[in-house]
Amino acid sequence: MSRVIIYGGRGALGSACVEHFKSKGWWVASVDIVANPEASANVLVKLTDSFTDQAAQVTGDVGRLLGDIKVDAILCVAGGWAGGNASSADLYKNSDLMWKQSVWTSVISSHLAAKHLKDGGLLTLTGAKACRGATPGMVGYGMAKAAVHQLCVSLAAEDSGMPTGATAVAILPVTLDTPMNRKFMPDADFSTWTPLEYIADLFFQWASSSSSSSSSSSRPPSGSLMQLETTGGHTQATPANQ
Repeated sequence: MSRVIIYGGRGALGSACVEHFKSKGWWVASVDIVANPEASANVLVKLTDSFTDQAAQVTGDVGRLLGDIKVDAILCVAGGWAGGNASSADLYKNSDLMWKQSVWTSVISSHLAAKHLKDGGLLTLTGAKACRGATPGMVGYGMAKAAVHQLCVSLAAEDSGMPTGATAVAILPVTLDTPMNRKFMPDADFSTWTPLEYIADLFFQWASSSSSSSSSSSRPPSGSLMQLETTGGHTQATPANQ
């Protein structure tokens, strides 16, 4: 049986991924602060201001869940958004939150991949297209996502600690078509928002194909930052750093 760990498996994108992989017959473990009842297994993250405490707790719980079993893919889709420039009263609080939601989760997922991913397996991280450049109105978010991009590239390099033949890829979406985004931006052009189902299926294609496959559905090279751009309801995934 194929197996996947979805970090952030109770969020909008994570729930879509859990549902999609389960529908394909995969064993799915969700890692989140709230359990996903659709998952095959759940690891609950305990909230703390200590990164090392949270990392140790999640790593230990996942290790006990899996034992010697290796997984085919680890998808880190945890994250969030907060704005604010350098003069914002919430700069410190928002920057701290963005670091916890995007960087902590990505680093923990990377270590889980080093320990529990099969040779030739897949790790995905979640960046943001906007954070390839300046983000003056959302400083904390920009810093956190830029760190995720750098982590992805580093994981593809020699001596990164990743399993043999494993692939690390980061997606760089613009706006995801989530219920929360629709609630807060009801007048936006939804045809430019990337559907969650598209990303879930893209992950499934990457996870199901070999890193050396040359088919049209094969995964990108390790270290790729894949921009997801949607126009007129059609989404394309293109490499930003190739």
